Amino acid sequence: GAAETTRPARANLSLGPFLGDLTPTGVRVWAKCAAPGSHGLDVLGSDGRVEGRATAEAAVENNGCVVWRVTGLQPERRYRYEITFQGQSISGNADTFFVTPSGQDAAAVTRLAVGSCAREDAGSAEVWRRMTALEPHAVVLLGDTPYIDSTVLDVQRTRYSEFAAVPDFASLLRTKPLYATWDDHDFGANDTDGRLDGKDDARRAFIEHHANPSYGENDQGVYTKFQRGGVEVFLLDTRYFAATEPAPGAAGLPTLLGRRQWEWLRRELRASTAPFKLLASGMIWNEAVRPGKLDHWGTYPHEREALFRFIGEERIPGVVLAGGDIHRTRVLRYETTETVGYPLTELVTSPIHGDVI
Repeated sequence: GAAETTRPARANLSLGPFLGDLTPTGVRVWAKCAAPGSHGLDVLGSDGRVEGRATAEAAVENNGCVVWRVTGLQPERRYRYEITFQGQSISGNADTFFVTPSGQDAAAVTRLAVGSCAREDAGSAEVWRRMTALEPHAVVLLGDTPYIDSTVLDVQRTRYSEFAAVPDFASLLRTKPLYATWDDHDFGANDTDGRLDGKDDARRAFIEHHANPSYGENDQGVYTKFQRGGVEVFLLDTRYFAATEPAPGAAGLPTLLGRRQWEWLRRELRASTAPFKLLASGMIWNEAVRPGKLDHWGTYPHEREALFRFIGEERIPGVVLAGGDIHRTRVLRYETTETVGYPLTELVTSPIHGDVI
């Protein structure tokens, strides 16, 4: 009993805090708690007064992971945040802060740190430090972050915890919001598709360890979107639905995105008013890979071409493609003027670690 009563409250936070979805008027914050029970998040203004507060319940069922959501904040304001447990602050100092973005229609430079394929090694640590130095408005991870290669829930949770414990990664995300999708290795197995056994356990672990704006629809997939300044980012899920049903509008051919995600993407692209729309997925959009590798959008050319035609028919401007996975970085230009109305650019961003192919 004496040992328990003298244990510092700070020991009740085992990982984090990390920033998640950040908007002009709200924020999501993630952490992993060592003790079950209700934990609080206080958002403090420049005068130290609490300007937002939320509570979340840590439990064995969610692996101690919690996400707080605070609304009612002001755009372009710097806030400090603290986590509390049983009335005591357990995390929060000068390096736990965020700056809310301006309104989406305000003219501004937007810096996104986008990458994929990271390890808990010196090479990845160097990239996390470089990202920090560039002061991005958001960090966007496209998968294999981390490498898991299992859908067993305990293995998934352990690997996410090991990844979150990397000091330079944790330091970056205390002040910069993280948005993420997955690729094959964090989904569960190399070059796999939606027929993988245990994918719902992988989805559960992904949701536990991220504070995205959303995670697919109807308890399926992890796709989501967010906007920062003039860029709206569509984080696609090219794993959960792949090869599980016929492609929309292409009977007899397999889908990559699945009908529900396809409908979501079309609807949200039509509605987007952002000057730039970044369509980002773990796999690359082109076929220029090592011999025999089929894990890319080029294996689903009917769905890729249907998307390009849709962009052209709906006259959607400013689309840019992004992918990762292949352990090398490229910029490609697509001759799509006849179908899209303008050439599309693809940014391939991989790896965060040092093992370049």
